[in-house]
Parts: sequence; C-alpha cells; structure tokens
Amino acid sequence: MAQETKYIFVTGGVLSSLGKGIAAASLATLLKHMGLKVSILKADPYINVDPGTMSPLEHGEVFVTDDGAETDLDLGHYERFLDENLSQINNFTTGRVYLSVIEKERRGDYLGKTIQVIPHIVGEIVDRIKKAGKNKDVLIVEIGGTVGDIEGLPFLEAIRALRNEVGRKRAYNIHLTLIPYIKVAGELKTKPTQHSVQELRRIGITPDMLICRTEISLPKELKNKLAFSCGVERNSVIESIDAPTIYQVPLNFLKEDILTPIAEILELQKQNLDMETWNTLVKRVIAPKDEVTIGFVGKYLDLKESYKSLTESFIHAGAHLDAKVNLKWIDSESIEENGANDILSDVDGILVPGGFGTRGIEGKIAAIKYARENKVPYLGICLGMQLSIIEFCRNILKLEDVNSTEFNTECKNPVIYLIDEFNDTSGLKQVRTFQSPLGGTMRLGSYKCNTKEGSLLREVYNDKTQIRERHRHRYEANPFYRKAMEENGFEVCGESDGLIEAMEFKDHPWFLGVQFHPEFTSRLTNPNEVILAFAKASMKHRKQK
Repeated sequence: MAQETKYIFVTGGVLSSLGKGIAAASLATLLKHMGLKVSILKADPYINVDPGTMSPLEHGEVFVTDDGAETDLDLGHYERFLDENLSQINNFTTGRVYLSVIEKERRGDYLGKTIQVIPHIVGEIVDRIKKAGKNKDVLIVEIGGTVGDIEGLPFLEAIRALRNEVGRKRAYNIHLTLIPYIKVAGELKTKPTQHSVQELRRIGITPDMLICRTEISLPKELKNKLAFSCGVERNSVIESIDAPTIYQVPLNFLKEDILTPIAEILELQKQNLDMETWNTLVKRVIAPKDEVTIGFVGKYLDLKESYKSLTESFIHAGAHLDAKVNLKWIDSESIEENGANDILSDVDGILVPGGFGTRGIEGKIAAIKYARENKVPYLGICLGMQLSIIEFCRNILKLEDVNSTEFNTECKNPVIYLIDEFNDTSGLKQVRTFQSPLGGTMRLGSYKCNTKEGSLLREVYNDKTQIRERHRHRYEANPFYRKAMEENGFEVCGESDGLIEAMEFKDHPWFLGVQFHPEFTSRLTNPNEVILAFAKASMKHRKQK
C-alpha cells in the first residue's frame, strides 16, 4: 500500500513579511525531531517562472538548490532548519504552472478541451503538491502572499480541493496572522485576524490553527476571544512573539505546545523531542562568549535579504565557535571614494560576496588588495574569487588592461571570461553566449570539486579529496593565465572538469577565493566548512593584532 502523505497548509493574512517561511520551517524541525519524514513546499503566486531574473532589491536572495533550481529564499530557511537538501519540486510559481499547462495544451494532451483555471490550473497545482509529498510522512505547504491577493486564488482553491479529496485526518490548515499592538491605546487588536479568517472562510477554507505574530505576549483572555471568533480550538491559538533569533522559534512553538492539536487531528504518534543540541546552539547565538568583526564588502546593502544565506551562515559559524560574528556592512563605492585603509582598518576579516554588474567593482578590488597586502584573512565568493584574480594580475603580474568580459568585452587581458560550452548538473552540454537570455544560462546547482593535496582548501574540508558545492554564475576564470599566477604564488587549489574552482595564496595566513557559493549548504546544526574556517581564522587574527 502506498504511503499516505499528510499535508499541513500554511497561509498568511493581514500583511506580508510576517514570517510564514520561518513558521513552516520551525514546525518542520519539530516534526522531524518526532522521527517523521518531513518535507516542505513553497508555492509562489507571482507570474515569473522562477526568481532567477528578479532583482535582489525586488525579491531578496535567489536560493539555489542542489539540482540547480533558482528558488525563493524561503527554501534556504527550510534547508537551514531541516538540514536536508531540497530540489526544484519544492518550489513552484504561477508562471511555472501556467507554462506547464500551456505546453501540455500545445502538445494536445487535453484532447482539444477548453483550458480553464478549474480544473486544469488547479489540477496542475494539486499534482505538484502531491509530487513533492511522495514518500513523506508529512508535507508542509506554504502558500506565498496574503489571503485576498488575486494571484493566490488558484493556490487556495487547490489546497481546499486537496483537503476535500484526502479528508480531515490527512490535511491541516494553519493561518499565520498579525495581532497588532496599538501603543497609544495600549491594546492588542484581533479585528485584522478576524477579517482575514472571514476571507479564508469565504473561499471555503476554515483554519484549524492560528499562529499569531505579536510584539508582546498574548493574554489568555485574548487567545480565548480569538478561538471563539475564528472557530478554532483554544489550544490551537499559538503565540509567535518576536524572538532574538529565528532559530529560537521552534523552541517557542514547543513551549506553546503546538504539536498536540496537530498530532491529534493528523493522528501522529507524539514523542518526547530531544532538542538539547538545538537549544545549546540557540543559547550561543543569543549570548556568545566571544566576538569577531568581518568587513562585508558588497553593493546590495539597502536590502540585507539579498545576502540572506550568507548572513545566516555566519550565525551558524558563530554558534559553533561560541562567538558573535559582527558583519560590518561596507558599500564598495565608499571604498572607491575614500580608500580602503580607513574603512577596513578595524575589521578582523574581509569578505567579498557574489554579485552581478559593474557598479562598485573597483572598490571591491581595492578591498582585496588591502587584505592581501595587510595579511588580513580574506574570503572571496564567486565574484569575490574572480576579482581577486583581476587584482593579482593587475598589481602583481602587472598586466595591462586586465578585466572580466562581464565588465569590458574588449579588454586586452580577459582573465575572467564567458565559456561557450559547459556540462550542467545532469551532464548535458549547455551553450551560452553574450546574446543568451539571462534566465537558465548560468552554471547552476551542485558540482564536484577536486581539492589540491596540501592546500588550505583541502585542510578546510577536513582532508576530503573531492567536495560538492553549489554554483550560480555565468563567467569563469581563464586558464590561460593559470601558469603565470601559480609561478607567482597564487595557486589553483580546486578544479572541476578543467574549470578553476578555488584559488589561494601560499604566503598569506588565510586567503581563499571560491567560485562556488558555500553559504547555500550551511545549516545551524551543520555549518559550512569554508565559512566556519574563515570565521575561525578571523578570530585568530583579531587576537594577534
């Protein structure tokens, strides 16, 4: 008999950015600690096929899965909480759904029928939810956006239909909403939540549980009022108060006894959860014994969400080092205007993350030069590695007109260039040119990397001869300049099918550039080795200053 997956649907009301993703990930963590096989799906109502071509200022970070899907940043939260790899089946958009249905119609799969939102679009959404839940005990489905959004209606109809199909004992509705505190009146207000639940009911969905986002603790009387007015059990009104770290949310949910009503309806075997390791790490995040300051030289600083995985990875590293990693946000254009010395003199390590476009590039190169000359620990990720090659070829090899063809297609020495062909994660050959569309022409997903014997990279990865990390880039290091760089002390320490994956200095305490994105595989209980080693080296540098 096929395993009967149970579904937990998470919707949001009142307004966006309340933390549905964190709530879903926290619940998934608790269910996993109960011994269940759990997965999560994010369904996004926007029309884009995926977030790959969306500006980080518009949508935050694009998270890349192991199989090369460009997904919503909430998938990053899911992986960081669950410590499991998800895939492209764990995130889909309205655009992806409509594209699939239209392609089927063009092939004649619908035998000439009129294509409609019901049943075809809704049916496609239901099929994708079922696929993501295959062979799992529980699938948590987060519906993006806010109840009442016109774009979200097919998704809400899909979860209503699916619950009707599988029955009450296999589907559970959670509605996350805001209980605003009106400071002038000194009151918490329930009316926005009541209106949001009314909107859900109008669509045909009755929530089984309310998760209430709030700045201050909810009195018992107010919880009772919410239960009565919204038609949920009293033990199913869960307080979600602002926490000092997102990783405390599962522990807060546990105190609210969130699992009891869920286990009761879905008939899950409730067990004693061992959250001791998680609890210890959270305590270190909140009250660390040490600290270190990293200079974060970027350009999307107006929206920190564009670097979400990276900032979270330093929280993970800090928890394992029992230290707070202070990120000093530095706009690379300010280095161009004021020079690196004054701006970077007080940092213990320097990081240049990935990015696209020409703005602020020279400031980042100046920061790399400062790290190299002053023996400050340096980590360059993706673009950060590429710029370290440009800096070296300009200032050590003294080559003329050195650049990346991303910034100057006519430069004399293109040390970073666009390769015409490469093999993707499936082993299929992909072709990309300057005229290729931006979406889908990047090297995406997990690739193997061979580490060099005796290198810092191999040491960082605990002497592994081969590692796997995720990529998101179009341009590569040009191997034509490899010999000259290595003869002058800048060595290739990681390779993948002839492509340069990592570079390091031999005469520097800790200087590493990696083409991949180590932050995508970092989790609270299992930090990424490169990020952890860089934070550790920065702490050592701080104590030696």
